[in-house]
Amino acid sequence: MAYDFAIYEKRGHVAHITINRPEVMNALHPDASRELSAIWDDFAADSDLWVAILTGAGSRGFSAGNDLKATASRNAGSTVGNTGRGPINGGFGGLTERFDLYKPVIGAVNGWAMGGGCELALACDILIAADGARFGLPEPRVGLAALAGGIHRLPRQIPLKIAMGMLLTAKPIAAAEAYRLGLVNEVVPLDELIPTAERWAAEILECAPLSVRGSKEAAMVGLDVPLRAAIRSSYPGIQSHLASDDAVEGPRAFSDKREPNWTGG
Repeated sequence: MAYDFAIYEKRGHVAHITINRPEVMNALHPDASRELSAIWDDFAADSDLWVAILTGAGSRGFSAGNDLKATASRNAGSTVGNTGRGPINGGFGGLTERFDLYKPVIGAVNGWAMGGGCELALACDILIAADGARFGLPEPRVGLAALAGGIHRLPRQIPLKIAMGMLLTAKPIAAAEAYRLGLVNEVVPLDELIPTAERWAAEILECAPLSVRGSKEAAMVGLDVPLRAAIRSSYPGIQSHLASDDAVEGPRAFSDKREPNWTGG
């Protein structure tokens, strides 16, 4: 299926999702978010897709967040970028409120990740940043707030005082600082960005896919409860993996001194 505002490619077990509005630094209006929501729906449902890589078209912006010009047009009564089709499943970009997606998502941040774009990055499991990337939540400077999860995710991912400094001043940070703070996993030159994200995806694919999903589920759900309760809780994804053929294949392959043949079942 062709999309107007995104590129969706399936390469083996990896989904490549590219926000494709480079003329506005990949800012999103509602129609773009709806397209991305449909793409994330398909990724979640496709049993052959085990990992996703999210990036932006061009070299300037991963995503500049909410398309403020489209917002202003809507507020003025224009129908541009506003089809009036109700709420968007999964939140901004179809991802920021998708709390039941346990397949891993790698963000390849190719430029500025501002506002909603930063919130999309924060919603990814692993972040690779080009050395020119920047991260920020500038909403207060335009009379808005980071309500697509940024207010809550940022203090959970970097030290509280640093997060509050970013939230209250609306100042961005560079990729190197984001790496120092533990917000991103790796910083590379722009031309190495996608190959590096693909390397991370390949390393994930070396692991049993249901184990990976169960591990993500347990980690994310467990963050909401005290440690004792998290350890003693039962997680459907873990139970599914333990009952799978891959749970048998892993130890057998190790015993046979060969690479495992994961089937995801």
